[in-house]
Amino acid sequence: VSDVKASPAHSTLALVEQDSEDPWDLPELKDTGVPWSALDTKGKVLRVLVSVLKFIILLGLLYMFICSLDILSSAFQLVGGRAAGDIFQENSILSNPLAGLVIGVLVTLLVQSSSTSSSIVVSMVSSGILTVQVAVPIIMGTNIGTSVTNTLVAMTQAGDRSTFRRAFAGATVHDFFNWLSVLVLLPLEVASGYLYRVTELIIESFQIESGEAPDLLNVITDVLTEAIIQLDESVIGGIASGDSDARNKSMIKIWCQTANETVRHAVSCVKFATNCWQLKNMSVMSNIKKCNHLFVNTNLPDLAVGLILLALSLLVLCSCLVCIVKLLNSMLKGQVASVIKKILNTDFPFPFGWVTGYIAIVVGAGMTFIVQSSSVFTSAITPLVGIGVISIERAYPLSLGSNIGTTTTAILAAMASPGDRLGNALQIALVHFLFNISGIILWYPIPFTRFPIRMAKSLGNITASYRWFAAVYIILCFFVLPLLVFSLSLAGWQVLVGVGVPLVVMLIVVVVINVLQKRKPGFLPAGLRSWDFLPLWAHSLDPWDKVVVAFTAKCCCCCKCCQGSNDDQGHEDQESVEQSTEMRKAAYDNPAMAVEKEVEDEIKIELDIIKVAKL
Repeated sequence: VSDVKASPAHSTLALVEQDSEDPWDLPELKDTGVPWSALDTKGKVLRVLVSVLKFIILLGLLYMFICSLDILSSAFQLVGGRAAGDIFQENSILSNPLAGLVIGVLVTLLVQSSSTSSSIVVSMVSSGILTVQVAVPIIMGTNIGTSVTNTLVAMTQAGDRSTFRRAFAGATVHDFFNWLSVLVLLPLEVASGYLYRVTELIIESFQIESGEAPDLLNVITDVLTEAIIQLDESVIGGIASGDSDARNKSMIKIWCQTANETVRHAVSCVKFATNCWQLKNMSVMSNIKKCNHLFVNTNLPDLAVGLILLALSLLVLCSCLVCIVKLLNSMLKGQVASVIKKILNTDFPFPFGWVTGYIAIVVGAGMTFIVQSSSVFTSAITPLVGIGVISIERAYPLSLGSNIGTTTTAILAAMASPGDRLGNALQIALVHFLFNISGIILWYPIPFTRFPIRMAKSLGNITASYRWFAAVYIILCFFVLPLLVFSLSLAGWQVLVGVGVPLVVMLIVVVVINVLQKRKPGFLPAGLRSWDFLPLWAHSLDPWDKVVVAFTAKCCCCCKCCQGSNDDQGHEDQESVEQSTEMRKAAYDNPAMAVEKEVEDEIKIELDIIKVAKL
């Protein structure tokens, strides 16, 4: 019996397969301009000036890109912050580890900031609303939710198939690392309390003093972002803590400088059976200085301001990203591109080649610590992966380093907590740090275990052939799957186990069969060596692609129907005019025509009829 192998292009679960042809070779960015040696002095000076100007514009675009991400986070907090606070308030649901994980994902998606969602968790733990054990799965969920930003950034490069393949794989390698880490470490944490116990030993073993979280890149970006919007992030924490006053407060900060003043207030009393008055000191919050951002005096609700900022920030974000990609393509050509690619993607000589990846992890952690956001760093390297400057093998350790960098910022922020809350706040931050370190130990040191790279490449191949599948992936992984798990958790653990376990077992069996079909088809029965026994729609994206193409074509047809009708009418009018002109020429040239005036009158009548019909 001949071995039949399943084609990766027809498999919806080909995330562990690789094509025989490698489409991942970095493209050669050729220099189509005049060589440097062929330029005269004026041309060389002009090229240097243009290069310096491009570099300055690139820095400005990067600045606007980072600021737009910050404004985007504020917009999501205005739109979904209250819902996030309400979700965190459901303590009975949070006690379920899977529900806590999903809530961490959904809340981070709502506020688009793992720092905000993790700070809410830290404040709830510090105030005693949540225990550290309950908060551990939520912290894992925030790690997953923050990786959606660079995946959305990769969607803006869908115009070119090869660029989109690399960009989407470079973004989703971060997703797969986070999901695989959760699949291993969450059951381990539930069974043994590994993260909780290790971080508890660290807290007890070291004498840690309070400190302050540093402001690095925020010193530069806050100049612009705080001139646009400033938020009172304590409102979300207050809603999560059950504060009734916080529910009626606006998240838009009005007063930037306040102070507690002690005033003497007269209160009534009863002394020796007679009424009396006595003075008591009372602390009153007084407003000193108003904020100066654009929306400080607006009467719009938080939702309206959030939607305005959401639209504007997305417009600026996409515009900056497109300009950055175009500018990098024009700058990174010829010898410059070869030098940069060689520096970023070349390993150290044998036997120290293995050190290169760990240096990339350190670089990723350091850069993320500087920008204080893993979303900003990973979103910045995504277009570089797309245009072929950074390989996906190098982007993977950089993304792992960004996961570590964002936890160090949280650790420093936790150390700014008061002394009585320092232990719990720091323990949660260390849980986040240890979770990422454990994930790196699982999925990086041994090359065979670097499954996220292979899975991201396979998904990149699928999305390059079927670009609509990228949107399906984002919706399924970040919305449908978390909401499904959350709904099953609400129904009880019996329903969750009864529905979830068969689905997980079936998924594992399908993946194992898929791998054997690709690598060892002889180990399988003849009927399982391909998926041809299933309907085509069950093992191929081609039928679904035809449905999507037909649907989009129908929508485009409906949108262009009126325009097409007008175009057809105009085309008919033009043909009529041309025919009338030809008739007139023929009449003038034909001597048999008695009077030229009659021909002209007939043509005018025909043209008038056409005009009336058009009206």
